[in-house]
Amino acid sequence: MQLKHASSIALIALATLMTGCAVTPKYLNSGKVLPTTLPFSEAVQVGNTLYLSGQIGNIPGGLTLASGGIQAEAKQVMDNIKTSAEAHGYSMNDMVKCTVMLADMKEWGAFNEVYKTYFKAGNFPARSAFGSSGLAFNARVEVECIAAR
Repeated sequence: MQLKHASSIALIALATLMTGCAVTPKYLNSGKVLPTTLPFSEAVQVGNTLYLSGQIGNIPGGLTLASGGIQAEAKQVMDNIKTSAEAHGYSMNDMVKCTVMLADMKEWGAFNEVYKTYFKAGNFPARSAFGSSGLAFNARVEVECIAAR
């Protein structure tokens, strides 16, 4: 009988924990990189995980791309990712996954030269990269990342 009673208490405790663990997403827009009038959130935080929307190499506050080709856009997009993460209390060290979209896969190497400077050697996030037939505002590169603590 004691075993049955203990099992019941354990099930009730587990059910209480599971229902108490529901995490409400926080939809975030700092306005530090993109205009807040766009139809998506800059980031969504769920628990200790931050999902950043894709960023392009726009000059903060507007939708004009950094001039100078892939390297200039790559630097600006990574600066934008960093700014967005920091606006919500995260850092580049918290990045666990990034997805890179390139208008031309031939620019993969040039993008990587810039990208790797934003992380400590050996602590790179997991990553996917693929070519795209068209990115917003004719961008050369778009990057989205996930950060976790």
